[in-house]
Amino acid sequence: MVRQDGNALLRALGQRLRQERERRRFTVTDLAECANLSRRYVTEAEAGRANLTVLKLAQLAAALGLPLRDLCDLPAAGVRSERVALIGLRGAGKSTVGLALAQRLEVPFVELDERIERMAGLSLAAIFDLQGAEGYRAFEREALEEVLSEGQRVVIATGGSIVASAETYARLRSTCRTIWLSARPEEHLQRVLDQGDHRPMDGHPRALEELREILGRRERRYAMADRHLETSEARPAALALELERWLDGGRPG
Repeated sequence: MVRQDGNALLRALGQRLRQERERRRFTVTDLAECANLSRRYVTEAEAGRANLTVLKLAQLAAALGLPLRDLCDLPAAGVRSERVALIGLRGAGKSTVGLALAQRLEVPFVELDERIERMAGLSLAAIFDLQGAEGYRAFEREALEEVLSEGQRVVIATGGSIVASAETYARLRSTCRTIWLSARPEEHLQRVLDQGDHRPMDGHPRALEELREILGRRERRYAMADRHLETSEARPAALALELERWLDGGRPG
């Protein structure tokens, strides 16, 4: 029994290693060179046949830009994480789709930015004014850990810039099933305006062009998510149903 459990662990670790490599668009050779390991060793590790040492795991994690704990943070054999995290630019529909999905799954729904404000005792604008982006990132990491500690079943709507922090984003992807929501840039902007927030336009005549630039910078990181879903001209209830079915099957619909 111990031997079977060990083999299952090595297979799960190998699968995780391959997923992280592919998300970065690394070849096996790329990863081997970055980790200072042989190509054969990386191939055997991904196949679940290498008895990885802590040192070699640390080398692989460093080559992937991951903390060692995140590479080794594996779900129990045969169990998929029930945490769901929605990522994407503001106006993608994370709040509306996330709430509808949480209701379908009968799990808590958490807006990470609201948790950050509660933790800091300040609005997001005040956090950025007083502590800058670095201060916000620190609260973001702490808030995510707080949510993760509260249980396995939750839907989380993250801030649009969570992908800018490699460590926090890696932690999110290692503990949640991540879904990138996107819409046409014009729709992103219109949704924000429809919410009564005109700040994107105030003093920003190039707001739409700037939004496209932000998306261009972040798109590669958003694409690391487990699923991509287009929300333009789609009802939140229908999208939530589609995601529920995907979560049940584990594959894109």
